[in-house]
Amino acid sequence: MKNVLSTIGLAVMLVVLGGCTGKNAKESGMTRGDDPATAGKEEITVKYATEFSVRDSADIRLVDIGGSDHFALLPTDDAQAPEGYKGVRVPIRSTICMTALQLSNFTVLDALDVVHGITGTKNLFNEDILSRVADGRIVKIGMEGEFDTELIFAANPDVIFISPFKRGGYDAITETGITLVPHLGYKELDPLGQAEWIKLVAMFIGKEREANEVFEGIESRYNELKSRVDSLVLSNSPEAGEKSLNPQPSTLNNKRPTVTSGEMHYGTWHAVGGRNYLAQIFRDAGADYVINDDETAGENMEFEKMYALAANADYWRILNSFPGEFSYDALKASEPRNALFKAFREKKVIYCNMKQQPYYEITPVEPDVLLKDFVAIFHPELVEPDYEPKYYRLLK
Repeated sequence: MKNVLSTIGLAVMLVVLGGCTGKNAKESGMTRGDDPATAGKEEITVKYATEFSVRDSADIRLVDIGGSDHFALLPTDDAQAPEGYKGVRVPIRSTICMTALQLSNFTVLDALDVVHGITGTKNLFNEDILSRVADGRIVKIGMEGEFDTELIFAANPDVIFISPFKRGGYDAITETGITLVPHLGYKELDPLGQAEWIKLVAMFIGKEREANEVFEGIESRYNELKSRVDSLVLSNSPEAGEKSLNPQPSTLNNKRPTVTSGEMHYGTWHAVGGRNYLAQIFRDAGADYVINDDETAGENMEFEKMYALAANADYWRILNSFPGEFSYDALKASEPRNALFKAFREKKVIYCNMKQQPYYEITPVEPDVLLKDFVAIFHPELVEPDYEPKYYRLLK
């Protein structure tokens, strides 16, 4: 009898231990047969971005950027990159960012500890980044064509994120042998596609779960507001009016206003093209950009050509770094013919000063905020009555 009881007790213990083991495996994200290198790996799905793609193969993740650069993200030292792919051991410990767009990805992912180098601090507002530069945790490596290779080596980056559109300056970095990773967020035509590059960065630094959560929030807020705009602007039905957060007659009778963008600089007007991400935000905010039928991302125009396109635009968007307070007088002083535009005469210039707002520093990951700023101007009945714009507001 004693032996029988001992046998039963052992069996019960094994069952209990087995149950605990199963529970621990479940809680850790692992199941029987899981490879420790891939257990609990967060799935990355690219929905809007067109300049990078990702797929998992065995225990590694394959990332294709721009159709010509291919990286294998290796979770262990013994993992091997397939032919045609550059192997990168992840998560990386250190990197250098070349643009504010790239830096915004690390900021929103709370991953500034990984950033050990940047090109400069012009128009930079983030106090955390500035303090890291001040105490040497982040070094300034200089601008394109004048990079300080000693400082680059001092940053000891595992990879360097670059923007190929920048001219004249990557030869010196290439010679260091450090892996260069193109960040093509600037090429995305969809505002959500540009923001989705946080997923690319996240795969290199091991923050996929955080990136998914952050992006889901951006996507949800953007699409919810866009839907609200579509319901009002594309339909004049009574039901559309009932969806207003601040019910009142639309100042534009639910029609889409027109908007132009830019200003004269050094004798030419750089006009955002109809395929630019900003033009898409205008459309999503319920307005028609005056160059909607232009398939380019942008071009430089003579004043006369721009005036022919935008003379009667309802709104005029301007982004600059004016020293002090920008005004209609300052806009007229910079180019007297500016006073001829309808948007100037009717005081409907939409303005953001980069010396006062961290525009390029964080807007790449805040398309939902930009959208709301514009909706508050084009269709104010669709936002809260006390909404305070973050970047753009009507110039006084």
